[in-house]
Amino acid sequence: MAFYPDERIAIFIDGANLYSTMKMLDFDIDYKKMLELFKSKGRLIKANYYTALLEDADFSPIRPLIDWLDYNGYHVISKAAKHQTDRDGRKRIKGNMDIEIAVDMLTLAPHVDHIILFSGDADFAAALMAVQEKGTRVTVVSTLKSNPPMLGDALRRQANAFIDIAEMDKLIGRPRRDYVQYEDDE
Repeated sequence: MAFYPDERIAIFIDGANLYSTMKMLDFDIDYKKMLELFKSKGRLIKANYYTALLEDADFSPIRPLIDWLDYNGYHVISKAAKHQTDRDGRKRIKGNMDIEIAVDMLTLAPHVDHIILFSGDADFAAALMAVQEKGTRVTVVSTLKSNPPMLGDALRRQANAFIDIAEMDKLIGRPRRDYVQYEDDE
């Protein structure tokens, strides 16, 4: 990771993409550690977390995370997920935040030196190019160690740097709980 002490840093997290990546890698992020890591690398200007939420659900498993992030240094940007039925009659939930992420990156680019994008979605390649034309470096954080890889080739090629999140386990990973089974001494 190439960082400079006085550079202004902004983090953009594609929540759905990061969730899928972490699930494939089988490790959890300690978001407090992650924030502290990037604060130690430069001047952290903003840390945005983007997600779509089911508005009509009695309970959302992501709600506790969103509330924690919102109270602990992250700016949470959300919108209502939509229920859709495809041609085959299958119900799907759609909640893409790509436009919000791209617009916010472009808006903030003149005010930061370095953007950290947590997503492997190749659709962001054009947004990265536009941000770079404004003089902002972009590091993409995703993985190639999953099957299939979560990082689109076009995004990796466009980024100034790539960090494989699988290699950040010790830096930002949550410790795993080991459960010990005891046998009876009969």
